[in-house]
Amino acid sequence: MPETRPRRNTRPMLVAGFGGLLILMALAGLDDLRILRSIQTRSDAIRNEFVERNRLLNQIRSGLYLSGTFVRDYVLEPDPPGSAEDRKRFERTRRELTADMASYGRISGGAESALYAELQRHLAAYWSTVEPVMQWDAEQRRAAGYGFLRDSVYPRRTAMVTLADQIGASNEHQLNARILQVTELFAGLRVRVALTMLVALGLGGLLALFATRRILGYESAAAELLRDREQARAELKELSTRLVEAQESERRAISRELHDDVGQSLSAMLVTVGNMTAVLSPEARDAVAGQLAAVRGLAETSLRAVRDMALLLRPSMLDDLGLAPALHWQAREVSKRTGLAVTVDAVGVPEELPDEYRTSVYRVVQEALHNCEQHARATTVRVTLRVHGQALALSIQDDGVGFDAEAARGMGLLGMQERIANLGGALNVESEPGRGTLIMVRLPLPV
Repeated sequence: MPETRPRRNTRPMLVAGFGGLLILMALAGLDDLRILRSIQTRSDAIRNEFVERNRLLNQIRSGLYLSGTFVRDYVLEPDPPGSAEDRKRFERTRRELTADMASYGRISGGAESALYAELQRHLAAYWSTVEPVMQWDAEQRRAAGYGFLRDSVYPRRTAMVTLADQIGASNEHQLNARILQVTELFAGLRVRVALTMLVALGLGGLLALFATRRILGYESAAAELLRDREQARAELKELSTRLVEAQESERRAISRELHDDVGQSLSAMLVTVGNMTAVLSPEARDAVAGQLAAVRGLAETSLRAVRDMALLLRPSMLDDLGLAPALHWQAREVSKRTGLAVTVDAVGVPEELPDEYRTSVYRVVQEALHNCEQHARATTVRVTLRVHGQALALSIQDDGVGFDAEAARGMGLLGMQERIANLGGALNVESEPGRGTLIMVRLPLPV
């Protein structure tokens, strides 16, 4: 296993980095919104002020024209009732014009203040000039009215309208200057936003680069650990296969030794006891008959036990007759020993199965029957072995007490799964408490 270098915990660094970046972007965004709102407010105020000034100037121009018109109508009107009506209209226009001038004075300022003051002086002089005329009788109006209009009203009205136009031009100049200021503020805001974006992108790029390097490092370490795990799993699988092969080889050797050596020795002992009985005199035979019978019985019992042990370790018929006869013999032995009703249905099983396949299936059935005997409290067990396509299908079903297949996994089941997995097969266990147990094995046949 390669040495794993300790890695620093980068989570606080990443959290602090990305958190700081988000906070910086949030604060910059809030400040930009504040500035944008201030610019918007200022722009609205400039526009509203210009609109209001322009409205008042238009009303002042209109009032100047109307006042001159009413003065003209008054002077040229020979009928007294008509002239009285013209004087009333003049007075109403004068009041409205005076109110508009007062309103404009409250919002005027800057370069237009001098022009506004000049307009006020002209307007005051205009009222002073017009007021005496509004008291003339019809004869005075006929005699001096035309000259008064030509020499006093029209020139003064033209001069005041010109001043109002100059004030309007000054307003437009101020509006353009303020719009330029707002434009400069917007330009500054764009620069500020661009700088913020550049800083955020720079910091984000550095954090992304750092995080990417870390992630790639972790990915490389994870891939290395996965390779080590896969290698360890392959080694464990190979070791398990070797252990199973060694176990079967050792069982085969012990079975052969028990059958050939120990069994033959016990058989020879029985023959020797029989020969001793034959050569003894009747008197000696009667004297040791009980001991010889005991020795014979002990030898026969030991011989049967040795043969049973040899068959349990490795039944010779598995190698001599094949898998199906070995399973039938195993079922008969279990039924004879435990009273379980074990039936085997093995039809169409190929005789040329490799040794590891025959051994694995035999051991799975052996372990399953052992579990039925020890734990299941079953009365019947059915073993079915069939060939389906290119796979060998084995099922072992009992009517025992069952168990929780998800929670309980003993060494026997693990051993069965390991044997089948080593051959590329799959083993599935279905069981519930009180419902019995079904073990299903699917083992692909060698090509």
